[in-house]
Amino acid sequence: MILTTHSYFLKHDAKQLARMTPYSPLSTLIATALLEQHGHSVANFDTTFAEDLQDFENTLDREQPWLVAIMEDNFNYLTKMCTVRRREDALAMVRAAAQRGCRILVNGPDSSDRPDVYLAAGANAVLTGEGEASLVEIANLWRDDSNAMPDGVSGIVFGIPEGRTRRTSMRPAFRNLDTLPLPAWNYIDADAYRRAWEMKHNYFSWNIATSRGCPYACNWCAKPTFGRGYEQRSPASVATEMRALKDSIAPDHIWFADDIFGLTAEWLREFAAEVSRLGVRTPFTMQSRVNLMKPDAAEALARAGAREVWLGVESGSQKILDAMEKGSRVSEARSATRALKDHGIRACWFIQLGYPGETWEDIGRTRNLIREEQPDDIGVSVAYPLPGTRFYELVKAELGERTNWEDSDDLAMLFEGTYKTEFYRMVRDLLHDEVRMRRPDDLRWMQLAKEQANHRTSDPVKLAS
Repeated sequence: MILTTHSYFLKHDAKQLARMTPYSPLSTLIATALLEQHGHSVANFDTTFAEDLQDFENTLDREQPWLVAIMEDNFNYLTKMCTVRRREDALAMVRAAAQRGCRILVNGPDSSDRPDVYLAAGANAVLTGEGEASLVEIANLWRDDSNAMPDGVSGIVFGIPEGRTRRTSMRPAFRNLDTLPLPAWNYIDADAYRRAWEMKHNYFSWNIATSRGCPYACNWCAKPTFGRGYEQRSPASVATEMRALKDSIAPDHIWFADDIFGLTAEWLREFAAEVSRLGVRTPFTMQSRVNLMKPDAAEALARAGAREVWLGVESGSQKILDAMEKGSRVSEARSATRALKDHGIRACWFIQLGYPGETWEDIGRTRNLIREEQPDDIGVSVAYPLPGTRFYELVKAELGERTNWEDSDDLAMLFEGTYKTEFYRMVRDLLHDEVRMRRPDDLRWMQLAKEQANHRTSDPVKLAS
């Protein structure tokens, strides 16, 4: 028996517990389906609604797996954040499985960045990158020969004698995504997700992934799993999954978990046609870039059923966008937002505060852009240095012992930005209030303007140089 699982305990994330928008662990379920496809006996432990580690330990004792695969959901942004609590839970799961004599494989952004930590806790190997193909290859190898060394398997890091590790050659990205099986939805309790959504939101949302990777080069964006390439399923394949999902789980809404959904207007038009052909038009939410949301793309999205599009606007200052190497213009944020609204689609923005060199004037430009274009919602974060990015190298010398947020609501500045953490939290709250309450509060902005010098930690001119 192989047990697949992941390390996200919803109850260990207060912000997400309050939001209550849980999604199925896609990567975990795809890996489960692949193992099953290759003839392995599989069980799954979905950590999402578990009370604590004891639930996992009870599953280990009941199923008695010979192999435990902790396959994080690489399509979920909460996985990419690599919070301290998430790491602690994953390591506790590794130790619990090791104590029972299980072999353990781990995959995810944090383990790829820090394989030694996971190997020291008891993992036999860390699967870097996408992970599924390496998982299947090792499972097949050990099924045939339990003593076989995995050194011929690409895309892994494993321990060798004397406490050393060995990294094998990089495994190429999975190219033909249409050949992947559908996620093994039958291994998790879909009704638990339905109850959670309906109790909080009065509708039920489910997730689908249509692509892997992102071809753009924002210098703060980590790509430890899918890299900078972009592989995309065919519109027909995605619509077929929607048909299967409608027949088996019947969600009211779909969240497309891609970094970028529908890279071209041509793909979106074909997708809209397939959705119509199979009769699976369902309201959905997705992410894109401001330079891609042209009127023809918005029109195709509307026909396909798009309800909401989240755009990586990041800042109202072109100076900051250029420093981020975002590859977009403030003017494109305006035109994309208007194109979406013209077609009845909610236009929502991701905003990032605290990038090196950002001044009070730059924050003001972001506020003004929000006021002028009035996005339907915003999500505000601060610049977060992740290993493997150019941004991380830029601020690495300023990082202390703490290099990760404790949880998803932390919003801590991990490097020496222009202002202190508390100040950015105040700006975040004020921006959220303006958008969600539609009530500009110039008095509070004036108070912040007076206080901002007292919260400054460094000279933004030096940071920008």
